[in-house]
Amino acid sequence: MNDKKKLLLGDEAIAQAGIDAGISGFYGYPGTPSTEIMEYVQRDSVAKERGIHSLWSANEKTAAEAALGMSYAGKRTMSTMKHVGLNVAMDSFVNSGITGANGGIIVTVADDPSMHSSQDEQDSRILGDFTMIPMLEPSSQQEAYDMVFHGFELSEKYKTPIMLRLTTRLAHSRAGIAQRPILAENEGSLPEDKRQFVLLPGIARKRYKMLIESQKLFLEESEKSPFNSYTDGADKSLGIIACGLAYNYLMENFQDGGCPYPVVKLTQYPAPTGMIKKLVENTEKVLVLEEGMPMIERSLRGMLDRDVKVLGRMSGELPRDGELNPMLVRKSLNMDVVLGADIPETVVKGRPPAFCMGCGHIDAYNGINQVIKDQYGDGHVFGDIGCYTLAALPPFESINSCVDMGASITMAKGAADAGLFPAVGIIGDSTFTHSGMTGLLDAVSENTNMVIFILDNSTTGMTGGQDSKAFGKVQQLVAGLGVDPDHIRTIIALKKNHEEFVKIIQEEVDYNGVSVIIPTRECVQTMMRRNKSKLKK
Repeated sequence: MNDKKKLLLGDEAIAQAGIDAGISGFYGYPGTPSTEIMEYVQRDSVAKERGIHSLWSANEKTAAEAALGMSYAGKRTMSTMKHVGLNVAMDSFVNSGITGANGGIIVTVADDPSMHSSQDEQDSRILGDFTMIPMLEPSSQQEAYDMVFHGFELSEKYKTPIMLRLTTRLAHSRAGIAQRPILAENEGSLPEDKRQFVLLPGIARKRYKMLIESQKLFLEESEKSPFNSYTDGADKSLGIIACGLAYNYLMENFQDGGCPYPVVKLTQYPAPTGMIKKLVENTEKVLVLEEGMPMIERSLRGMLDRDVKVLGRMSGELPRDGELNPMLVRKSLNMDVVLGADIPETVVKGRPPAFCMGCGHIDAYNGINQVIKDQYGDGHVFGDIGCYTLAALPPFESINSCVDMGASITMAKGAADAGLFPAVGIIGDSTFTHSGMTGLLDAVSENTNMVIFILDNSTTGMTGGQDSKAFGKVQQLVAGLGVDPDHIRTIIALKKNHEEFVKIIQEEVDYNGVSVIIPTRECVQTMMRRNKSKLKK
């Protein structure tokens, strides 16, 4: 370890560890709270000098598959995404457990309990367990850094992908990180079994049996992992299993001395059954502290809950939803809880998020509301994931759905098929190339009577202005998918163009078929950053 430390976010610690561990490529799609991993690599001088791949992918599925391809070629690689992004990558992710790996491959997933910037608080450990691959869940930024090295070693030892799971607080808080000496990148090498990645049924059945047989080896690794531990305690009335960051929350309540209860620190999966069995046998009841869903708690309870008294999220000692924190852990241990007074609204009133001043989406929604909402009433507009989702809130109250990436077009199509008129979908340029194009292809194939707005601000605005794969290509892509060129309408989203915009919308609503309207104006945030960089030069 170096004597000097870097002060890094958890995301940045993972990125730095990848660079130091000899990685050759990062692949990902921006999504809070995982975005800073890739952004750190894109700024890093060593990554640039080494030519480490760090460009954004079109979506999480393409990222996961490109990373698997780099692993096939014998190099170390990582795909990065948030928890709902893993849903997009699941086809590749699940099957990669069966194909296995060649070069070391880590799938880093940042979960968002409490839904700070997400539509659910899905627990990615469950999907990692479903895929039957080893998982790592750091309890600190230093562990996050060290686990990347450990993960690559495990991956190459057992020829398997590894999941690295972290949550918002760890991803977005800082700590001093002691770095290791930087490693050379792997030499390229093809798999010994040249059909390893060919999942024809006959090959897949053999690979699946191999994956099942590997489970006992993965468990042995967890039992002896330097990241899992059993710490005895004098008070056997309670045993504690603390998973990942929850271990940090536990120990914050015992800074003046050690925890009096026996504790299993669980940060490498599959869960070390030997340690847990020892804890259960030597304590009267067990409290499970885990961020996200009660995965370990549920597995301990079993169907009948006869053998051991288990406490946690399911039994009410901890809330069933949202993030954990040291105070909630303290309360679950029946320790004194001191809470500050609520801040009265007269002092600080909650403010809902709003569009940036000067945002082109404001002008777009003013036009959309005038035609759609004012003439046909509320309930006709299907939204998507992006800054433009803010139009669900006052003063616009324009959109009626926001489910997942790309769902605006497909939900609008389904509603149109059900007879809704007009049926309108609203999607951003980056989301369109992420997962909206196939929905448009369905609509074109059936000439569905619907209007689609692609709000083109030339960036991935919601996550900080990353490059959009759609930049300069939206109209060309729409035409390539088969939309009638006469019904691909573009306009600059400015107040002075309002009347023309309203006229275009009305004409396309009156057209019986697929229409695509593309209001275009650069994101004001990326424009300001670009102008500032010009002034510096």
